[in-house]
Amino acid sequence: MVVKNIVLPDYSVLMSVYAGEKPEFFKASVESMLNQTHPTNDFVLVCDGKLTDELDELVSYFEDNYECFHPLRLKENIGTGRCANRGIDACRNEYIVKMDSDDISVPNRCELSLYVMSKHPEIDMLGAYIDEFESDTGKTIATKKTPLSNKEIHKYAKRRNPFNNSTLVYKKSRALSVGGYSNIKRCEDYEFVVKMLADGARGINLDRSLVMYRVSGNNYERRKNWANTRSFINVRWKIFRMGYSGIIDFIVPCAFQLFIFIMPKSLTGRIYKRFLRD
Repeated sequence: MVVKNIVLPDYSVLMSVYAGEKPEFFKASVESMLNQTHPTNDFVLVCDGKLTDELDELVSYFEDNYECFHPLRLKENIGTGRCANRGIDACRNEYIVKMDSDDISVPNRCELSLYVMSKHPEIDMLGAYIDEFESDTGKTIATKKTPLSNKEIHKYAKRRNPFNNSTLVYKKSRALSVGGYSNIKRCEDYEFVVKMLADGARGINLDRSLVMYRVSGNNYERRKNWANTRSFINVRWKIFRMGYSGIIDFIVPCAFQLFIFIMPKSLTGRIYKRFLRD
Protein backbone atom coordinates (compact mmCIF):
# COMPACT_ATOMS: atom_id res chain seq x y z
CA MET A 1 0.00 0.00 0.00
CA VAL A 2 1.29 3.46 -0.98
CA VAL A 3 0.38 6.54 1.09
CA LYS A 4 1.79 9.96 0.13
CA ASN A 5 4.57 8.36 -1.90
CA ILE A 6 5.57 6.07 0.99
CA VAL A 7 5.22 2.32 0.57
CA LEU A 8 3.78 1.01 3.81
CA PRO A 9 5.56 -2.10 5.07
CA ASP A 10 3.96 -5.42 5.91
CA TYR A 11 3.25 -5.99 9.59
CA SER A 12 2.20 -8.77 11.94
CA VAL A 13 -0.71 -8.50 14.37
CA LEU A 14 -0.01 -10.08 17.75
CA MET A 15 -2.91 -11.01 20.03
CA SER A 16 -3.46 -13.57 22.77
CA VAL A 17 -6.72 -14.98 24.09
CA TYR A 18 -7.66 -17.22 27.01
CA ALA A 19 -10.76 -19.11 28.11
CA GLY A 20 -12.10 -16.22 30.20
CA GLU A 21 -12.63 -13.89 27.24
CA LYS A 22 -16.17 -13.24 26.06
CA PRO A 23 -16.68 -14.55 22.51
CA GLU A 24 -18.53 -11.43 21.31
CA PHE A 25 -15.72 -9.16 22.53
CA PHE A 26 -13.08 -11.39 20.94
CA LYS A 27 -14.93 -11.48 17.62
CA ALA A 28 -15.26 -7.68 17.48
CA SER A 29 -11.59 -7.22 18.34
CA VAL A 30 -10.31 -9.62 15.68
CA GLU A 31 -12.60 -8.18 13.02
CA SER A 32 -11.40 -4.65 13.77
CA MET A 33 -7.87 -5.79 12.90
CA LEU A 34 -8.83 -7.85 9.86
CA ASN A 35 -10.74 -4.90 8.39
CA GLN A 36 -7.93 -2.35 8.53
CA THR A 37 -7.46 0.06 5.61
CA HIS A 38 -3.88 -1.26 5.45
CA PRO A 39 -4.51 -4.97 6.02
CA THR A 40 -2.07 -7.39 7.61
CA ASN A 41 -0.63 -10.45 5.91
CA ASP A 42 0.21 -12.13 9.23
CA PHE A 43 -2.21 -12.30 12.16
CA VAL A 44 -0.68 -14.31 15.01
CA LEU A 45 -3.16 -15.39 17.68
CA VAL A 46 -1.71 -17.13 20.72
CA CYS A 47 -4.35 -19.29 22.42
CA ASP A 48 -3.26 -19.36 26.06
CA GLY A 49 -4.36 -22.84 27.07
CA LYS A 50 -7.65 -24.62 26.39
CA LEU A 51 -10.42 -22.31 25.16
CA THR A 52 -14.18 -22.57 25.47
CA ASP A 53 -16.11 -24.21 22.64
CA GLU A 54 -17.44 -20.82 21.50
CA LEU A 55 -13.99 -19.28 21.34
CA ASP A 56 -12.62 -22.36 19.58
CA GLU A 57 -15.33 -22.08 16.93
CA LEU A 58 -14.43 -18.45 16.29
CA VAL A 59 -10.72 -19.25 16.03
CA SER A 60 -11.47 -22.02 13.53
CA TYR A 61 -13.75 -19.72 11.54
CA PHE A 62 -11.10 -17.02 11.19
CA GLU A 63 -8.45 -19.60 10.35
CA ASP A 64 -10.61 -21.14 7.62
CA ASN A 65 -11.68 -17.84 6.07
CA TYR A 66 -8.59 -15.63 6.34
CA GLU A 67 -5.31 -16.80 4.87
CA CYS A 68 -3.37 -14.36 7.05
CA PHE A 69 -4.81 -15.75 10.30
CA HIS A 70 -2.37 -18.04 12.12
CA PRO A 71 -3.46 -19.39 15.52
CA LEU A 72 -0.83 -20.81 17.85
CA ARG A 73 -2.59 -23.19 20.22
CA LEU A 74 -0.87 -23.83 23.56
CA LYS A 75 -1.83 -26.84 25.64
CA GLU A 76 -1.47 -25.01 28.96
CA ASN A 77 -2.09 -21.49 30.22
CA ILE A 78 1.34 -19.85 30.46
CA GLY A 79 0.45 -16.19 31.08
CA THR A 80 0.55 -12.96 29.10
CA GLY A 81 4.32 -12.40 29.03
CA ARG A 82 5.20 -15.88 27.83
CA CYS A 83 2.36 -15.76 25.30
CA ALA A 84 3.77 -12.52 23.91
CA ASN A 85 7.22 -14.08 23.54
CA ARG A 86 5.83 -17.11 21.73
CA GLY A 87 3.91 -14.76 19.48
CA ILE A 88 6.92 -12.55 18.75
CA ASP A 89 8.90 -15.60 17.66
CA ALA A 90 6.04 -16.63 15.35
CA CYS A 91 5.58 -13.20 13.74
CA ARG A 92 6.89 -13.07 10.16
CA ASN A 93 7.37 -9.32 9.82
CA GLU A 94 9.68 -6.76 11.42
CA TYR A 95 6.79 -4.52 12.50
CA ILE A 96 4.53 -6.01 15.19
CA VAL A 97 1.16 -4.44 16.03
CA LYS A 98 -0.10 -5.42 19.49
CA MET A 99 -3.80 -5.85 20.14
CA ASP A 100 -5.89 -6.91 23.13
CA SER A 101 -8.64 -9.49 22.63
CA ASP A 102 -11.49 -7.30 23.88
CA ASP A 103 -10.66 -3.84 22.48
CA ILE A 104 -11.52 -2.35 19.08
CA SER A 105 -9.07 -0.66 16.70
CA VAL A 106 -10.24 2.19 14.48
CA PRO A 107 -10.14 1.24 10.76
CA ASN A 108 -7.05 3.29 9.87
CA ARG A 109 -5.02 2.54 12.98
CA CYS A 110 -2.41 0.44 11.18
CA GLU A 111 -2.24 2.71 8.14
CA LEU A 112 -1.46 5.75 10.30
CA SER A 113 0.95 3.89 12.59
CA LEU A 114 2.94 2.26 9.81
CA TYR A 115 3.01 5.49 7.80
CA VAL A 116 4.65 7.34 10.69
CA MET A 117 7.12 4.54 11.39
CA SER A 118 8.04 4.32 7.72
CA LYS A 119 8.56 8.07 7.54
CA HIS A 120 10.70 7.97 10.69
CA PRO A 121 12.74 4.74 10.57
CA GLU A 122 14.65 5.75 13.71
CA ILE A 123 11.49 5.11 15.74
CA ASP A 124 11.39 1.67 17.41
CA MET A 125 8.05 1.94 19.28
CA LEU A 126 4.88 3.84 18.55
CA GLY A 127 1.65 4.22 20.47
CA ALA A 128 -1.41 6.45 20.56
CA TYR A 129 -4.27 7.66 22.75
CA ILE A 130 -7.21 5.40 23.58
CA ASP A 131 -10.88 6.21 24.05
CA GLU A 132 -12.38 4.27 26.94
CA PHE A 133 -15.99 3.17 26.44
CA GLU A 134 -18.55 1.52 28.65
CA SER A 135 -18.95 -2.10 27.66
CA ASP A 136 -22.70 -2.12 28.34
CA THR A 137 -23.68 1.14 26.60
CA GLY A 138 -20.87 1.76 24.11
CA LYS A 139 -20.60 5.33 25.41
CA THR A 140 -17.15 6.95 25.36
CA ILE A 141 -16.35 8.03 28.92
CA ALA A 142 -12.71 9.15 28.85
CA THR A 143 -9.58 9.53 26.76
CA LYS A 144 -6.28 8.28 28.06
CA LYS A 145 -3.54 10.51 26.71
CA THR A 146 0.14 9.63 26.73
CA PRO A 147 3.36 11.69 26.34
CA LEU A 148 4.18 12.38 22.70
CA SER A 149 7.92 12.91 22.22
CA ASN A 150 10.74 10.48 22.90
CA LYS A 151 12.11 12.78 25.62
CA GLU A 152 8.72 13.04 27.35
CA ILE A 153 8.25 9.26 27.08
CA HIS A 154 11.58 8.54 28.79
CA LYS A 155 10.73 10.89 31.65
CA TYR A 156 7.17 9.58 32.07
CA ALA A 157 8.33 5.95 32.00
CA LYS A 158 10.17 6.40 35.31
CA ARG A 159 6.81 6.31 37.10
CA ARG A 160 4.18 4.97 34.71
CA ASN A 161 3.80 3.15 31.42
CA PRO A 162 4.17 5.84 28.72
CA PHE A 163 2.27 3.76 26.16
CA ASN A 164 -1.27 2.44 25.97
CA ASN A 165 -0.40 -1.23 25.52
CA SER A 166 -3.21 -2.02 23.08
CA THR A 167 -1.95 0.70 20.68
CA LEU A 168 1.70 -0.36 20.67
CA VAL A 169 3.66 -1.03 17.48
CA TYR A 170 7.30 -2.08 17.74
CA LYS A 171 10.14 -3.62 15.79
CA LYS A 172 10.61 -7.34 16.26
CA SER A 173 14.40 -7.07 16.14
CA ARG A 174 14.37 -4.55 19.00
CA ALA A 175 12.07 -6.72 21.11
CA LEU A 176 14.30 -9.75 20.62
CA SER A 177 17.43 -7.74 21.47
CA VAL A 178 16.15 -7.14 25.03
CA GLY A 179 14.89 -10.69 25.52
CA GLY A 180 11.21 -9.91 24.95
CA TYR A 181 8.79 -9.92 27.86
CA SER A 182 9.58 -11.16 31.37
CA ASN A 183 7.74 -14.13 32.83
CA ILE A 184 5.80 -12.07 35.36
CA LYS A 185 2.05 -12.33 35.77
CA ARG A 186 1.15 -8.61 35.79
CA CYS A 187 2.60 -5.29 34.58
CA GLU A 188 4.73 -7.20 32.06
CA ASP A 189 3.91 -4.63 29.37
CA TYR A 190 5.32 -1.75 31.45
CA GLU A 191 8.53 -3.61 32.24
CA PHE A 192 8.93 -4.56 28.56
CA VAL A 193 8.64 -0.93 27.47
CA VAL A 194 11.21 0.22 30.05
CA LYS A 195 13.64 -2.51 28.97
CA MET A 196 13.33 -1.26 25.41
CA LEU A 197 13.83 2.38 26.40
CA ALA A 198 16.76 1.57 28.69
CA ASP A 199 18.38 -0.27 25.79
CA GLY A 200 18.24 2.88 23.68
CA ALA A 201 14.98 2.34 21.80
CA ARG A 202 13.24 5.50 20.61
CA GLY A 203 9.49 5.91 20.98
CA ILE A 204 6.69 8.33 20.14
CA ASN A 205 2.94 8.53 20.64
CA LEU A 206 0.38 9.88 18.19
CA ASP A 207 -1.96 12.56 19.53
CA ARG A 208 -5.13 10.80 18.47
CA SER A 209 -7.18 7.86 19.67
CA LEU A 210 -6.61 4.74 17.59
CA VAL A 211 -8.13 2.11 19.88
CA MET A 212 -11.44 1.87 21.73
CA TYR A 213 -10.70 0.42 25.18
CA ARG A 214 -13.49 -1.57 26.82
CA VAL A 215 -14.25 -0.62 30.44
CA SER A 216 -16.43 -2.37 33.00
CA GLY A 217 -16.71 -2.31 36.77
CA ASN A 218 -14.06 -5.02 36.91
CA ASN A 219 -11.43 -2.62 35.55
CA TYR A 220 -11.59 -0.52 38.69
CA GLU A 221 -11.92 -3.49 41.01
CA ARG A 222 -8.70 -4.99 39.62
CA ARG A 223 -6.85 -1.91 40.85
CA LYS A 224 -7.97 -2.81 44.38
CA ASN A 225 -6.73 -6.37 44.02
CA TRP A 226 -3.72 -7.04 46.26
CA ALA A 227 -2.03 -9.26 43.66
CA ASN A 228 -2.22 -6.41 41.14
CA THR A 229 -0.97 -3.88 43.70
CA ARG A 230 1.94 -6.12 44.69
CA SER A 231 2.91 -6.68 41.05
CA PHE A 232 2.74 -2.94 40.44
CA ILE A 233 5.22 -2.36 43.29
CA ASN A 234 7.50 -5.24 42.26
CA VAL A 235 7.84 -4.01 38.70
CA ARG A 236 8.66 -0.50 39.85
CA TRP A 237 11.24 -1.92 42.24
CA LYS A 238 12.84 -3.81 39.35
CA ILE A 239 12.89 -0.61 37.27
CA PHE A 240 14.52 1.25 40.18
CA ARG A 241 17.10 -1.53 40.71
CA MET A 242 18.09 -1.47 37.05
CA GLY A 243 18.91 2.22 37.46
CA TYR A 244 16.27 3.60 35.15
CA SER A 245 14.35 5.52 37.84
CA GLY A 246 15.18 7.20 41.15
CA ILE A 247 13.93 6.45 44.64
CA ILE A 248 11.29 9.22 44.48
CA ASP A 249 10.06 7.79 41.16
CA PHE A 250 9.59 4.50 42.99
CA ILE A 251 7.94 5.86 46.13
CA VAL A 252 5.38 8.27 44.62
CA PRO A 253 3.48 5.92 42.27
CA CYS A 254 3.65 3.06 44.76
CA ALA A 255 2.14 5.27 47.47
CA PHE A 256 -0.65 6.28 45.10
CA GLN A 257 -1.29 2.63 44.22
CA LEU A 258 -1.54 1.71 47.90
CA PHE A 259 -3.92 4.64 48.40
CA ILE A 260 -6.15 3.28 45.62
CA PHE A 261 -6.01 -0.17 47.22
CA ILE A 262 -7.26 0.96 50.64
CA MET A 263 -9.85 3.52 49.58
CA PRO A 264 -13.61 2.62 49.41
CA LYS A 265 -14.70 1.00 46.16
CA SER A 266 -17.25 3.77 45.60
CA LEU A 267 -14.43 6.29 45.15
CA THR A 268 -12.04 4.21 43.04
CA GLY A 269 -13.66 4.94 39.69
CA ARG A 270 -13.90 8.68 40.32
CA ILE A 271 -10.29 8.99 41.50
CA TYR A 272 -9.10 6.88 38.58
CA LYS A 273 -10.85 9.08 36.03
CA ARG A 274 -9.90 12.35 37.73
CA PHE A 275 -6.16 11.76 38.08
CA LEU A 276 -5.30 9.14 35.48
CA ARG A 277 -7.52 10.14 32.57
CA ASP A 278 -8.41 13.22 30.54
